[in-house]
Amino acid sequence: MTLGGIFDIENQKKRIAELEKKASEPKFWDDQKSAQIVLKETKHLKTIVESLELQAQKLNDAELFHTMALEEPDPDSLQEAALLCDGIESVIADLEFTQMLSEPDDAGGAVVEINSGAGGIDAADWAEMLMRLLTRYSVRKNWKVDIVDYQVFEDVGVKSVTLVIEGQYAYGFLKAETGVHRLVRHSPFDQNSRRHTSFAAVSVTPDVEEDQDNEIKDVDLRLDVFRAGGAGGQHVNKTESAVRITHIPTNIVVQCQSERSQHKNKAQAMRVLRSRLYERKRQEQLEKNAEEAKNKKKIEWGSQIRSYVLTPYQLVTDHRTEMKAGNVEAVLDGEIDEFIRAYLLALKQPIT
Repeated sequence: MTLGGIFDIENQKKRIAELEKKASEPKFWDDQKSAQIVLKETKHLKTIVESLELQAQKLNDAELFHTMALEEPDPDSLQEAALLCDGIESVIADLEFTQMLSEPDDAGGAVVEINSGAGGIDAADWAEMLMRLLTRYSVRKNWKVDIVDYQVFEDVGVKSVTLVIEGQYAYGFLKAETGVHRLVRHSPFDQNSRRHTSFAAVSVTPDVEEDQDNEIKDVDLRLDVFRAGGAGGQHVNKTESAVRITHIPTNIVVQCQSERSQHKNKAQAMRVLRSRLYERKRQEQLEKNAEEAKNKKKIEWGSQIRSYVLTPYQLVTDHRTEMKAGNVEAVLDGEIDEFIRAYLLALKQPIT
């Protein structure tokens, strides 16, 4: 299993050893920015090596089942071998695809914000459906999903929700979901069951570590505490544990009420604030470069990226790539890999 590139396990292990040796040096943390880069690369390489070694073990198991099936005709062993091979192929394809995700933040986690738009209660219900869709997709990727903030709309659906998603390449994949999502259906909230069009906006930003270059000063923050609303247990509702932070220079407001502890809520809110400030700075840098600005137009929040039509026919259409899928139920259950891959591949094509 030494195929070169990401599949050359021995070279990957040598590189990990070099990085770990560097991390053990006494002056390693003198330059924190460089240290973080080293740690990120180490973590990334270890994930690849562990995944490849696991697939190698599965391949050995598949060969064993195949041998057993040939020695004594055994359909069950043959089927088990086929299932293992299918799983290996899927993981290897993912590893190959992730090599396209070469931006500095692609390999890390993501902060996902979903806001209901035009459409009232239908839009709020649609925002909640999108939250489930992205959560289901993340679970399939074995990523961890935490709900940081959840604002209910009139007891039904979601006015806004913030998710922190941890996992290898979570941001690299999920950034493709940034934009406005449109739903067309017969409204379950309309007594006459008329057709309604609803909108919800998704914003995906990198989950970044504390950065000396982007230090957030206490003097620039306004901190408000309040009682958490909605579900959360008696303790949450009786104490002022929820936290709202306003970054005064940019007027960015974030909040968290998912934890029982005010301290933990503040830490999560600061995590979201760092992500949004980092993305703001990144976008400002992109706008200074005319060529990169062309790419930005394709992904900016506010552009309608995808339509989910449930009536009079069933079809999901990505307006950036024109990819279509007729199995709307599967898409709403989180099967969006094909849409994401098509979009990311399109981004790599030269702009004419």
